[in-house]
Amino acid sequence: MRLALYQPEIPQNVGTLIRLGACLGVPIDVIEPTGFLWSDKHLKRAGLDYFEMANVERIQGWLIYQQRPQRIVLIDTKAEVTLWDFKFMPNDTLMLGCESSGVPDSVFEAIPNRVKIPMLANRRSLNMAIAGAMVLTEALRQTCHAHSTHLCSAIT
Repeated sequence: MRLALYQPEIPQNVGTLIRLGACLGVPIDVIEPTGFLWSDKHLKRAGLDYFEMANVERIQGWLIYQQRPQRIVLIDTKAEVTLWDFKFMPNDTLMLGCESSGVPDSVFEAIPNRVKIPMLANRRSLNMAIAGAMVLTEALRQTCHAHSTHLCSAIT
């Protein structure tokens, strides 16, 4: 299982997700460009001292990233299937779009596996880091039988 962040704009969200990845043993892919400098103090503050423990890879754009042999599951408010009705697989990459606009239509259409978090009417979206944590938790819960880590016994 991996988390991918598509052109994130807010360093605090990225730092928070890097910290989450470090705590859960989930690699984080950052698909550039980002809306901030990698040395941003807010990124470092949100990630605290977890950067050394995290597995983070920066990828130079979507065209390179989409060439990888992986099943991407896009987390998007326009998806039709809820995270509870989707069957996650242990090697899925859960991808979050940028905070202000999600992903472009071309990226949305290129990813057939898409999930949404059900919300009340007239709400646009959740914070990127919260959405990532929610979907990652459900994906890990569903696939823990495929992992033999101590983490799985803690979530089930």
